[in-house]
Amino acid sequence: MTVLAQYIKSYFGIVSDVEIDEISTLFQKEHLKKDDFFTQKGNRINKLSFIESGMLRIFVNTDKKEVTQWISTSGYFVTDLTGFIFDDVSRWNIQALSDTVLYSISKENYKKVGSIVSKWNELEKMFIVKCFTTLEERIFSHLSMSSEERYHYFFKHNKELFNQVPLQYIASMLGMTPETFSRIRKKTGEVNS
Repeated sequence: MTVLAQYIKSYFGIVSDVEIDEISTLFQKEHLKKDDFFTQKGNRINKLSFIESGMLRIFVNTDKKEVTQWISTSGYFVTDLTGFIFDDVSRWNIQALSDTVLYSISKENYKKVGSIVSKWNELEKMFIVKCFTTLEERIFSHLSMSSEERYHYFFKHNKELFNQVPLQYIASMLGMTPETFSRIRKKTGEVNS
């Protein structure tokens, strides 16, 4: 069983092994080298991908600065959701931070999943609700926590990223300047963690 199949089974528990096998055939394995783009702002995106290994950074350049929206790691799905679902151009750049292995499903094949999995409408809704809940939690943390509290929360739940990605990306993702991030990091003694 592939990592993708194992993830589908653990995430969507009510999917049968036969359905998992059939769904898995709709995905194609892809490799991105470090710095390759999964998609770029303004391009059309017609795939949803599961990250088997590696990391992808979701970001955009504004008039004033580059903003990192998220860093996706192994075991998660990635796409520009608005572009994928609404057949619009990508709003985000998505770039590999390391060599990355993906399982990608085209929009056309994604539409076939409903005919394979009898409870797909329910499962898809739960998947989107989980995504929405994660987004809500992020917005709430930005509105209710201080920079230092956001730093501690993120460090506690994503410690491994601090040694794997440039810290200015994490600072941006947390809504702070690299200087503020560095000052908090130094204050907490997590500089060499």
